[in-house]
Amino acid sequence: MSDRITPRTLKGFRDYPPEKMIPREQLVEIARRVYRSFGFRPMDTPALEHLEILTGKGSDETDKQLYRFEDHGGRSVGLRFDLTVPLARFVAQHIQDLGTPFKRYQIANVWRGENTQRGRYREFMQCDFDTIGTTSTTADIETVLVINALLEAIGFEQFTIRVNNRQVLTGLLEKLDLVDQSTAVLRALDKLPKIGAEKVAAELTSTAGATPQQADAVLQLSELTGSNAEILAQLEPLVADNETGKRGLDQLTELTEAVAAAQVPAERLKLDLSIARGLDYYTGMVVETFLDELPGIGSVCSGGRYDNLAELYSKQRHPGVGASLGLDRLLAALEELDRLADIQTSAQVFLPLFIAKRRNDYLHLATQLRAAGLDVELYPEAKKLGKQLQYADRRGFQVAVIIGEDEFAANEAQLKNLTTGESQTVALDDEALALIAEIRPLLGS
Repeated sequence: MSDRITPRTLKGFRDYPPEKMIPREQLVEIARRVYRSFGFRPMDTPALEHLEILTGKGSDETDKQLYRFEDHGGRSVGLRFDLTVPLARFVAQHIQDLGTPFKRYQIANVWRGENTQRGRYREFMQCDFDTIGTTSTTADIETVLVINALLEAIGFEQFTIRVNNRQVLTGLLEKLDLVDQSTAVLRALDKLPKIGAEKVAAELTSTAGATPQQADAVLQLSELTGSNAEILAQLEPLVADNETGKRGLDQLTELTEAVAAAQVPAERLKLDLSIARGLDYYTGMVVETFLDELPGIGSVCSGGRYDNLAELYSKQRHPGVGASLGLDRLLAALEELDRLADIQTSAQVFLPLFIAKRRNDYLHLATQLRAAGLDVELYPEAKKLGKQLQYADRRGFQVAVIIGEDEFAANEAQLKNLTTGESQTVALDDEALALIAEIRPLLGS
């Protein structure tokens, strides 16, 4: 055959071989378990939305990054760039049936045509959780607690949950008579970690139309340092005589006290007035989470409160708060920290096919082990045992059950620990109960 197509992936996209996909699925399962433990329920939405649903809801940047086209019916459509905007559309359509508060989680792929970077691709999975239909600060607090539980469940102890409140900045902008330029101010502040205060100040004056004095006041807010208590104390005079700013300050105070009462280690929660979150739809608390061992990889779990997002789809107000676990970025961090186990199999038990004519006996035993809740792979060909065990070792199986003619004759099995190399003989009863009982401790179950 001529003119063969060269197999290749698009720039910014990636394949997931088993050794990458297995830890990915494990993280997804952890996220599902944590979300469910807080009462969040699963849902999903289509990958494609009407273009008008998606445009103008994130930022000018996300509009540029949007994958958009006409479908076969001539409709203007786009691939979702996050899961929050489709959620707002979903809520506006279905809230009467859902009731409030509506606590949901959604784990699905999104697409952004942005420049690739470490741990970030143009197709990536988000693991979102949100609470819709309440303005209670309790929902904000719970969002932080879910993030803490997620990172702990994944195995991290050293991480920092950085929190701000958009109302604090809005209050200051109201005092400075810059509230009409808030979008441009947010865009500039969101670049602070990348370009520094001097360039942000220049952008505030050139793009947001701030005077040098106004720019200095905005930067003064974002550069507050100290303990959480010290930052709150410094913040008070900056938002004095402004109800919006004071409301944001009160919510931050309430949040820090509640998170401490929930026994989250004090060093994990940090008030950071420079956290702006560039998306337009945030209205209150905003949060970003960094790994202390690898802060340069960026936030691995981000979100905030958005009380007006659904107003374009409904006359009713549907306030919400939530966050998203950056799965691919977190996997990149785990790989860089050498914390990903080298596992290439989703099964735990390897069953060599030693004698071709006894294939049905091996199949029967594999069925018995699976019925007991064990994951078993039966090798498909009767090759030499050494070659089969090499296959098992390369894929990270934990145990092998070896049965040759002598074992069949004696109703026995050789149970081999593939980690230590140790073997033991186990009697094979009709239901393989003795074998199952010996396998479980080797698997830690």
